[in-house]
Amino acid sequence: MSTLWRAAEWALPEVPHVPPGDLERVLAAGRELAPVARGLAEEPWRYLATLATLGADDLTSARALEPHLDAVAILAQAGDPDLGDVGVDDHSTFGVYAARAPGAVLRAAPGRDGGLLLSGRKAWCSLATTVTHALVTVEDGERPGLYALPLRHRGVRHESGTWVSRGLAGITTGTLELDEVPAVPVGGPRWYLERPGFAWGGIGVAAVWFGGAAALAGRLVDAAALREPDQVALMHLGRADRALHGALLALRDAALVVAAGDGTGPSGALLAARVRATVAAAAEDVLATVGHALGPAPLTHDEEHARRVADLTVYLRQHHAERDLAALGRLVLGALDGS
Repeated sequence: MSTLWRAAEWALPEVPHVPPGDLERVLAAGRELAPVARGLAEEPWRYLATLATLGADDLTSARALEPHLDAVAILAQAGDPDLGDVGVDDHSTFGVYAARAPGAVLRAAPGRDGGLLLSGRKAWCSLATTVTHALVTVEDGERPGLYALPLRHRGVRHESGTWVSRGLAGITTGTLELDEVPAVPVGGPRWYLERPGFAWGGIGVAAVWFGGAAALAGRLVDAAALREPDQVALMHLGRADRALHGALLALRDAALVVAAGDGTGPSGALLAARVRATVAAAAEDVLATVGHALGPAPLTHDEEHARRVADLTVYLRQHHAERDLAALGRLVLGALDGS
């Protein structure tokens, strides 16, 4: 794969390469990156560059690591609360489950020993049978907020459903059913949504998209090395470079804003929405451009390329297309009204 878009300005040599497929090893390698996540507020570019590098290496591995690193960053921002009561230690790995879905509701209630217990259902829980712990949001009841809980407790049941995805096939996603599972609150009742770094997690996901798209576009450079490119091939390369350069600038700007302490509150939400929309559009442009340029051969005969296309296609659907653009427009109007 060409390294044209993996220049020293954003690729970090300490990011470990983990062969795809073994998610236990992937998550173990993620423990080496904990200092990067803990230092997100002080060195946001290092954090984003790490995620982009992971995405360029392998999207399935990056998809497994990103929420774990996000959890490490969240816990650091919360002052590293004591989670010993739910069995968290230096070998713990995390998912972050904050999606809302009809019929999937969690509630927190006091236990007999004075602790808190979670019961109910939580949808869209990726790798819940692989990671050891999770940060989950509780939106309803008298105790809304963010909670840490063990996923190997006897009160946890996994409903895998029918996961037929061809992209990110190893990132099995299903619904958790909890029955009085011990949990520890992280921050106050609305801290998760109101904390200064709420928007940063969404920007981190965009950095992974960028890395995957950059690796995909590298195939255009590889093709040019094998055969002298004609005008159409050069146009494809230029179009991919234009898209990626714009996405890279958006990520860089976001890092500068966060480092200056300005990526918080409504302005942080607007920043994250803009960056995600910009990077998602660039990645979709690269997917189309590379497909037009290279045709069916690599999709049908190149395992790495075909997997990357499928993985990126599914991963990008975390951006809700026109609905997220409408949400961006609402944020823009809100920012203008507040000026």
